[in-house]
Amino acid sequence: MANALYTKYREKALQGQINWLTDNIKVVLVDAADYTVNTATHEFLSDVPSAGRVATSANLTGKTATGGVADAADVTFSAVTGDVSEALVIYKDTGTDTTSPLIAYIDTATGLAVTPNGGDITVIWPNDSGRIFSL
Repeated sequence: MANALYTKYREKALQGQINWLTDNIKVVLVDAADYTVNTATHEFLSDVPSAGRVATSANLTGKTATGGVADAADVTFSAVTGDVSEALVIYKDTGTDTTSPLIAYIDTATGLAVTPNGGDITVIWPNDSGRIFSL
């Protein structure tokens, strides 16, 4: 599957329920063998099985939203172990899986798939016109 925004994210963004700049936004490294993405119907982090979540980032920092394009500072996952990770899921963290809305599914980023070996994994967001994603 190509990179995509979750449909429910689009709804929530248009309704003002998700603010890229001020909300706690995190990224999960995902094992695609344990998560079959459905951007049309999946809404919350609870739709991504725990077995498919390899590592979770801290809150994104340096977030910007210019010209409909979302960007943030590169993110580092510390001391990652577990399954091979083929994708990233970006979500708004509310502190509860069943209320944390999914934002984007990314599986065509440079460096994916990645095999954790106990070291840090850094995601370097693209410096092109689309950055992380665009609306």
